[in-house]
Amino acid sequence: MAKKASSLAALGGLVYSTDAGRHCPDCGKPVDACICSQQAIPEGDGIARVRRESKGRGGKTVTTISGVPLAAEPLKALAASLKRRCGTGGALKDGVIEIQGDHVELLLGELIKQGFKAKKSGG
Repeated sequence: MAKKASSLAALGGLVYSTDAGRHCPDCGKPVDACICSQQAIPEGDGIARVRRESKGRGGKTVTTISGVPLAAEPLKALAASLKRRCGTGGALKDGVIEIQGDHVELLLGELIKQGFKAKKSGG
């Protein structure tokens, strides 16, 4: 027969709580205050790939930048500065920066100027 634990500390930490809602399994903090995903740098070869796309966008041209080796917050700041540099709108979706319009050459130059390895991808 198994011996019962006499205290909560013997159970190995938090057992169940509805106080803060869900907790991150990595850092143990509430999901709203979790810092794990913000600090994670995406896997890859460290080369930012810049390409022009129009497929699935109703004929509108968009320049996408993928593979930038930055965490979430610095990537968001980079996207804002690139949009400002091009003078257009855009978005950050799943780690891919989308800039409205065809700005491949301008963005390549800007990324290299900011110290990233960048290359043109696609046709």
